[in-house]
Amino acid sequence: MDAAPLVIVDAANVVGSVPDGWWRDRRGAAERVRDLLVPYAAEGLPGLPGPLELVLVVEGGARGVTSVPGVRVEAAPGSGDDRIVELVAEHPDRARLVVTADRELRRRVTELGAEVTGPRTVRP
Repeated sequence: MDAAPLVIVDAANVVGSVPDGWWRDRRGAAERVRDLLVPYAAEGLPGLPGPLELVLVVEGGARGVTSVPGVRVEAAPGSGDDRIVELVAEHPDRARLVVTADRELRRRVTELGAEVTGPRTVRP
């Protein structure tokens, strides 16, 4: 495993983990989460040193959020969960960490060998 660990963030789940009025501006809320992720690309996460490849998967009203240096944004054409599972499956030989609290998504990605962690890992 020579490639940097792949960290896939479930934007909808992380955004929804804090009741800060995100429902009034889903795109803006996803952009704020994206911007919070930037330092982790170089610095890493607890137990997972950087550099990391960070992918933020957005869906619905958050489509249109753009990538920034350090964080690639993927707009899911349908279900964000399905796109996250696809990304995990596309990289079987890499360390993969999915950030979500969604139980069903956690089950699906761990069956593919990914690790999981909750939203608090990336959102203070």
